[in-house]
Amino acid sequence: MIGFGCWTIGGQWWGTVRDEESVAAVREAVTRGVNWFDTAPLYGNGHADEVLVRALGSKLADVTIATKVGVRIDGEHAESDLTPAHVIADTEASLTRLGVERIDLLQVHWPCDRGTPLEDTLGALVQLQEAGKIKHFGLCNYAPEALRRARELSPMVSLQTPYSLLRREFEQGLRQVVGGEPPLGVLAYEPLCRGLLTGKFKAPPSFPETDLRARDERFQGARFRHARALVDDLERVAAKVGVTPAALAIGWVASRPGVTAAIAGARSPEQVRQNVRAAALMGRPQIWRVVSGVAAIHGGS
Repeated sequence: MIGFGCWTIGGQWWGTVRDEESVAAVREAVTRGVNWFDTAPLYGNGHADEVLVRALGSKLADVTIATKVGVRIDGEHAESDLTPAHVIADTEASLTRLGVERIDLLQVHWPCDRGTPLEDTLGALVQLQEAGKIKHFGLCNYAPEALRRARELSPMVSLQTPYSLLRREFEQGLRQVVGGEPPLGVLAYEPLCRGLLTGKFKAPPSFPETDLRARDERFQGARFRHARALVDDLERVAAKVGVTPAALAIGWVASRPGVTAAIAGARSPEQVRQNVRAAALMGRPQIWRVVSGVAAIHGGS
């Protein structure tokens, strides 16, 4: 399954992002069968939610919305505040922005920076669930031990975690934890490594300071060369299959054991069309064996 990640359409830290193009991308995703969207208050300080609601219109009731909770923003600095009071207030703000009475999936954005006990945070999420404000809840960016403990303490249903051909931490402990009984849903984000695996960048790119990739070491020096060598091989496989490298990279993640869905961002309808082609490849395991072989040659990071 492929979902639409909304970080880019929030507009902040992604260079020039035009709302009209973002709206068109969301609508193209719905047209192409994408039925769930992953957003967060952090994405443009709520702007991604506003764009999403505008784009979906009456179709908002027909799709699944996953959002996040816990980030407190002070100027340009963001930290995780998972005190029960903030979790509840942050959730109420999301309900208002999204214009819904209940959030389908509420996820803790990342572990608390203020030392709030996990039990207190999970208790607040259960309280919201019992009040009918959220249907399900899960965690994002948690390590295996904390995730294991959270499973023991609460009825959480999912983990959101980075996973790509270049980033493989999920395979080093998390997969075992999510595979317990009952298994957790796994939503894998950054399957394209912020665009690095699309094939768009033939040489180390220069981004404006308003783009967070200007400070991402994966787009520089030896790490970029390593990624580019992998993409070169990925492009050869993609040409034989008749898709883009982006579709292969996303599809590989979505096909991996333990993964429920891959979250792929897009800022234009054309990027959406490239991304969703991954879904058509899911029933062809031989492709993923080839892609895994390519990844094995180059390793991860």
